[in-house]
Amino acid sequence: MPLDPLYLTTAIEAVVKAGELQMAGFGKDIRIDKKGEIDLVTEIDIAVERYFRGLIAERFPGHAVLAEEMGGAMSPAGPCWIFDPIDGTTNYAHGVPIFCASLALEIDGVAEIGAVFDPSRGELFTAERGGGAFLNGRPLRVSSVGSLVDALLVTGFPYDVHTRIDEIVGLFASFIGRARAVRRLGSAAIDMCYVAAGRMDGFWEADLAPWDIAAGGLIVAEAGGAVTTLAGAPFSSRGRSVLASNGHLHQAMLDVVGQPPAWRRPQRTQ
Repeated sequence: MPLDPLYLTTAIEAVVKAGELQMAGFGKDIRIDKKGEIDLVTEIDIAVERYFRGLIAERFPGHAVLAEEMGGAMSPAGPCWIFDPIDGTTNYAHGVPIFCASLALEIDGVAEIGAVFDPSRGELFTAERGGGAFLNGRPLRVSSVGSLVDALLVTGFPYDVHTRIDEIVGLFASFIGRARAVRRLGSAAIDMCYVAAGRMDGFWEADLAPWDIAAGGLIVAEAGGAVTTLAGAPFSSRGRSVLASNGHLHQAMLDVVGQPPAWRRPQRTQ
């Protein structure tokens, strides 16, 4: 059954309005609180999420919402909107213009619509399952890079990185030793959209929430890329990790993830 066209219209409207609210507060003296030692939330996160919840309640009163700041049912049946009011809150709070709003509509756990809006660059990434992925209305396609040594990769670090430095930085170092370069932008949704656009060739990250990756996973897949968990299992927004690539590099990246970092490998003796 075809999707209601109002779903995509709503997704676009929501993330663009979120971007307007983000930019209205960007660089201003706003309230910033801590959810964890290094996990921040701003008053703009809250304001954007309240706006979004009001929009869905008015337009689709029977739909569920799962969003970062006010929660929701993790795996509801039927339609569920998965929303990150600001993906890249740390950047936003520090005045770094790399952040976005990220939104997916899942139906019975399957992403059908994805929309990500980067207001600093005016870039709107969208996708419909089976309908392709687009940047400001132009079709997206992943890159054709076929080897890690020619690849530009991107990643992120979890909020508990301080307690897992060897593990997280060890894997980072393993990719640095094999790729042309590795970047860390601070927004998983933008990272995945950049893979879809061919700007990055692969992305990996662990310990992610559904609102971090639900939209990006669909956008990468619809741009012709490959998306799995870090263990190579089928991708799910509830899978807690993601490896997204142009497809050509996917097995090579999985192989790196599966290898122990250099500091854990047995040392050869003479």
